[in-house]
Amino acid sequence: MTKLTLAGYNAIPRVSGLVLSPDGGRVVLSVQTLSADSTRFVTSLWEVPTNGATEARRLTFSDKGESSPAFLPDGSLVFVSGRSDPTVKEDEAESRLWLLPAAGGEARTLLSVPGGIRSLVATRDTDTLVLRAQVYPGSEALADDLQKGKKRKEAGVSAILYDTFPTRFWDHDLGPRWSRLLRLTGVSGADRPAPEDLTGDAVNNLEEASISVSPDGQAVVSTWDRALEKGFRNLQLVVIKDGRRQELDGGRYELTSPQISPDGRRVVAAALNRGNPKQSERVHLWLADLDTGRGEIVAEDFPMWPAEPHWAPDGSSVFFVADQRLHRPIFRLDVSSGEVSQITTEGAFSSICPDPSGRSIFALRTSLTAPLEAVRVDLDGSVTPLPTPGFPFDLPGEVSSVTVDAADGTPIHSWLVMPKDATPAKPAPLVLWVHGGPLSSWNAWNWRWCPHLLAERGYAVLMPDPALSTGYGDAFIQRAWGVWGDVVMDDVFAVLDDVLARPDIDSSRVAEMGGSFGGYMSNWIAGHSDRFRAIITHASLWSMDNFQSTTDEPDWWEHQFGSPYEHPERYRAASPDVAIASVKTPMLVIHGNFDYRVPISEALQLWTDLRRHGVPSQYLYFPDENHWILKPGNAMVWYQTVLAFLDHYMLGEDWRRPELL
Repeated sequence: MTKLTLAGYNAIPRVSGLVLSPDGGRVVLSVQTLSADSTRFVTSLWEVPTNGATEARRLTFSDKGESSPAFLPDGSLVFVSGRSDPTVKEDEAESRLWLLPAAGGEARTLLSVPGGIRSLVATRDTDTLVLRAQVYPGSEALADDLQKGKKRKEAGVSAILYDTFPTRFWDHDLGPRWSRLLRLTGVSGADRPAPEDLTGDAVNNLEEASISVSPDGQAVVSTWDRALEKGFRNLQLVVIKDGRRQELDGGRYELTSPQISPDGRRVVAAALNRGNPKQSERVHLWLADLDTGRGEIVAEDFPMWPAEPHWAPDGSSVFFVADQRLHRPIFRLDVSSGEVSQITTEGAFSSICPDPSGRSIFALRTSLTAPLEAVRVDLDGSVTPLPTPGFPFDLPGEVSSVTVDAADGTPIHSWLVMPKDATPAKPAPLVLWVHGGPLSSWNAWNWRWCPHLLAERGYAVLMPDPALSTGYGDAFIQRAWGVWGDVVMDDVFAVLDDVLARPDIDSSRVAEMGGSFGGYMSNWIAGHSDRFRAIITHASLWSMDNFQSTTDEPDWWEHQFGSPYEHPERYRAASPDVAIASVKTPMLVIHGNFDYRVPISEALQLWTDLRRHGVPSQYLYFPDENHWILKPGNAMVWYQTVLAFLDHYMLGEDWRRPELL
């Protein structure tokens, strides 16, 4: 039994992905564990038999870690790793493609890529792989790319010249190497396969692309990010076959997450309409014929947002997941009728892999009560856990759901995490925690935002899904689309007021916290309410008009708030900094330097404004982190600082500066 405590938090294994073998007999999990010196997390591959007969078995042990596992038809496993190849002289590659034979033995290198491999996809019927690799523009082969890299290094050049947009994504610069698709055939043979370049220079078209390969390996469908006017982008699909590239036109929809059918004739994808300042964003399923290129929206009346579509083995249906009222169930689309049926009810599912027999689905399941766990899902909805590193769990608190009507009568669903020792005689102080996104939901475990570590310290944690949350239909999002602040605040306050009436919660000791959009709401609430003893804001938006031009995806905001040049008033109306003079609540500001989604300038301006206005505040800065705090040591001091801040202002304890800060 794994006991969840702050002291042992980093040592708990963390599952992040699952793939199923061609015969359905085993799954391979990607699992993060601490490095030998405990300064970072290392991802290794673990094998679990799908009949659950034995415990999970670790397959890889390199200090560099492994990623992107995929099975070949014969059961061999391919993966990407930065580990060195002992059979050759060091080739200065950032990562290499490895093959672990189905019969066992040592893994061997198939390909070295100087700029690294971002992702890979294997075919179902042939030993063919397609890689998304990073290559300098103008390089005709990987050997040329290697030489150009050496010349840049010797000349001391790190500069990147852009003539397209965007220039960065989440936590990394785009370029100077850019994504290309490379195909390898005969990968299970004795010789190293020679890569076939499918795209050549595709600067900024394939960054973060998702791809699918036909069972015979002849056709590749990939997302293709194309530039529009005035810095806007549009994501479509392309079919690459016989040396030609054909676009699949989604019309007013952007197309993502493509999956080619088992017979190689059709493709299913998620179709996104980004919306406009008057109409909110929407996601559907889209189905197309690969020969004609014609596609259409299917199950248009399905109210939720489909994601991760996967074909059934016989091609008669498509399985997918979608957020739904604090959960993310698995659904099934019958292709011939267009009807959608729900398979599971509780939990949030991902990495769904239909069993070749057609009788079940293997997937990862999580919830507010447990991290990702490998499971088998039968088509009648029954779920059977598989042996998973770290399981089972013993939590310090108890989780329940809460539903409260907002002022307009809309039901607002929330999770409430209570310490096990909370009673009317010993009521628990409460922390209101607003999720990020904002198009998101509190339906899954998150290692970065773990309420149970607050429950361990004795805090109750309220986690609402207010307006803009996914899983409740279009109208629920529309309620706060292009408005944000007050509508969302009123929703969370409606739930908060109801929960504070409980006798086992201390209504006199209440704090608020949030990250990303939740951090935005922390800042908004700070300027529009004085009901909290403390507010914690992480990776937060402060000045909306300044933020829009510095974030890594500025065009996304224009779909919701309009042009900042033509309608600056919309940004100012939603900007928390307008109310700085009203902020009185002590605030803890947290930010990472490599956060490109919400740039560090937001934290710097917020921190300056708080100090200039005499607001009691502290600033926890991470020079080497991004939107998330990922390094084990940094994550530990994040929780230590948050808890010390809460204890000081909520419990009246002396301020305890974390030992390593």
